[in-house]
Amino acid sequence: MSIAAPSNPREITLRGIILGILITLVFTAAQVYLGLKVGLTFATSIPAAVISMALLSAFKNATIQENNIVQTIASAAGTLASVIFVLPGLLMIGWWAHVPFWPTFGACAIGGVLGVMYTVPLRRALVSQSNLPYPEGVAAAEVLKVGTASRAGAAEGKAGLRAVVLGAVSSALFAAGAAVKLMAGELSFYFRTGAGATGIGASGSLALIGAGHLMGITVGLAMLAGLVIAWGIMVPLMTSLTPAAAGVDAAGHALGIWKTEVRMMGAGVIGIAAIITLAGLAKPIFGGLKSAMDTARRAKLEGAVLDRTEMDMPIFIVGLVTLVAMVPAGWLLTSFLQGGPLSSIALPLVAVGIGYILVAGILAAAVCGYMAGLIGSSNSPVSGIAILTILGAALSVGMVGRSIMGPEVAQALIAFALFVTTVVLAVAVIGNDNLQDLKTGQLVDATPWKQQVALLIGVFAGSCVVPPVLELLNHANGFVGAPNLDSISDQPLAAPQALLISTLAKGVIGGNLQWNLLGYGVLVGLVLVAINFVLKKSSNDKYSLPPLGVGLAIYLPSAVITPVVIGAVAGYFFERACGKSAGGETAKRLAVLIMSGFIVGESLFNVALAGLIVLSGEGEPLAIHNSLSEAHTMIISLIVATVVVVGLYRWSSKNGHAVNA
Repeated sequence: MSIAAPSNPREITLRGIILGILITLVFTAAQVYLGLKVGLTFATSIPAAVISMALLSAFKNATIQENNIVQTIASAAGTLASVIFVLPGLLMIGWWAHVPFWPTFGACAIGGVLGVMYTVPLRRALVSQSNLPYPEGVAAAEVLKVGTASRAGAAEGKAGLRAVVLGAVSSALFAAGAAVKLMAGELSFYFRTGAGATGIGASGSLALIGAGHLMGITVGLAMLAGLVIAWGIMVPLMTSLTPAAAGVDAAGHALGIWKTEVRMMGAGVIGIAAIITLAGLAKPIFGGLKSAMDTARRAKLEGAVLDRTEMDMPIFIVGLVTLVAMVPAGWLLTSFLQGGPLSSIALPLVAVGIGYILVAGILAAAVCGYMAGLIGSSNSPVSGIAILTILGAALSVGMVGRSIMGPEVAQALIAFALFVTTVVLAVAVIGNDNLQDLKTGQLVDATPWKQQVALLIGVFAGSCVVPPVLELLNHANGFVGAPNLDSISDQPLAAPQALLISTLAKGVIGGNLQWNLLGYGVLVGLVLVAINFVLKKSSNDKYSLPPLGVGLAIYLPSAVITPVVIGAVAGYFFERACGKSAGGETAKRLAVLIMSGFIVGESLFNVALAGLIVLSGEGEPLAIHNSLSEAHTMIISLIVATVVVVGLYRWSSKNGHAVNA
């Protein structure tokens, strides 16, 4: 479907900016909570686009380009929430007791701005002159086109808003059932395997089922493979080699070995998969850049005038902003070290930090941007990039601080490495989102430089939201592995990615990293890479087994991965049942919005619950004492989740066909 755009359509408007920022508040808070609870985040472009279309349809002069700007702002801000994969590490090592606003805001904003600047020169190479599929960017563009092109599209836009609301309300009520203790927060079953033990868990979470649907069957099956490797092979084998201590049950035995040994092997799988991905991308990225520069040079020699849809932010401005950003970056790193045990080596550390942000940031932005084009931003190897970044940062700052090494110095070096990694990760995730949004813009005839400005607005909006939400959750729940001296609830958030990153930093700088376990993980990862290569080649790229997905399933708790796998499989069968008719395609899009609503509703409910915990001073302010056993609450959770998911799938199918009737 093609939509002709006027020569100068309405794009950046005050109402669009305000709407984008308001959607940002919702999605960023949801992303922060989900990332801290389970270590996963989701793409916000499509639900943001649907909400924008439904609300702006009240204005006759609203354009598809204006709706695109709204989703660009909201998606950039939501993506920036991924910095919580690192930041809680500063609380876990005891460097921070609370989350300070300005250092956190500064790390997010500087990294986000650099992420936008670094990817501006990549647009032509990786978007305009590339055959990369950009699955999520194309999907967002199709949603915008359908919602703008016809009355049926307007009807779908309104149905889409209802879908988001239905999903959000359903998941919020489901989460409330767990909060009042009428339903189980987790279903689990652990058992002995001779001298060893293993088991499986499943979080009672509609948000994770929604995440699985959005990730798709390929990633879902990769995670299922990871579950089998972790809990069907590694945990039984390693628990049998390390018999349980007296009085330790099967669950304690299995979970103890998984936490201390198996998940570190999962980190090795993720790390090697990311390295191989990086190596494989070098040739296409540099080839694409060379092609883009050659094309630009020929156009300049021939005196060609750029079309509006090919006008980027001027390269002079890009270079100037990048250089100017180094000033607040230097000030931020200097103030982070001020008054601490590293004051005597602050200058060389800041120089190393800035250099690392510049170089590692460029590489991370390019790789994540390319991967967003290849497999979508939700599946981009951000976890692997974070692992590689912290290893490089820890090695770099550790070398500078070696001459004055001591316990206090080691802690300060770990904190500094984590802070630098936060900035680089912000660069990576915004680069990941930027090119995807620019692909959407290309397909709806948007103006690139205006989208790039919108991305900057989204960066600053998201940077304002992350610190207070993170501190609220820190005060209410705290995080696993942190002192949590000021936390009210005794149920800390897992923050699994941040726990891994801080563990790696401590291991590298302290010299006690379990390299042997990482090495075993690397070997497993290499086997998985080989299997994936053979599978893709033999099926002509029809089938694959992404090693990063397998590694994440080994590293993350089974309680997180199991519902994601269930959601992926359920989504696959639902989409097959829908078929390829117009009504079926609409039903698929409505289901995507319901699943996005699942994530938003549950996450926002739990953020609100954290606020109630802080206000009331009680760890479980909504809990109702009852006589239900754990088995009963598990059964209730299973029945309610099944009814809700099946019911809303049926609603999607019915309304998808009704819209196209």
